[in-house]
Amino acid sequence: MFTHVLAVVAVRDIDSARDWYEKLFDQPADNNPMPSLVEWQASPAAWVQVTVDPDRAGSSQFNVAVEDIEAFVDAARSRGIDFGNIVDANKGVRLSTVSDPDGNSITAIGGFRELY
Repeated sequence: MFTHVLAVVAVRDIDSARDWYEKLFDQPADNNPMPSLVEWQASPAAWVQVTVDPDRAGSSQFNVAVEDIEAFVDAARSRGIDFGNIVDANKGVRLSTVSDPDGNSITAIGGFRELY
């Protein structure tokens, strides 16, 4: 069994990406293990790593399940993270997506559950 899962987001410029992701997570990075990599602990065993990789920048995607999608999206917008409209997906799931400055896609999921 895995002890941690790490989502990796490829960016072109670590400094501008760090600024944007600090707004997304509403906090500074939890870890900066090397000049080209910053990390946020998204939950006890899940991390988001933002790393310089110009060849793959803009092709990353990750999803975050949130308890209250309206509150999450509103709070992110207040910090300058412009999530799109919340849309109904299926079986009570609702989604809102934003792209970081490199074009990587982050989707907030409301109504997520482990079994459908």
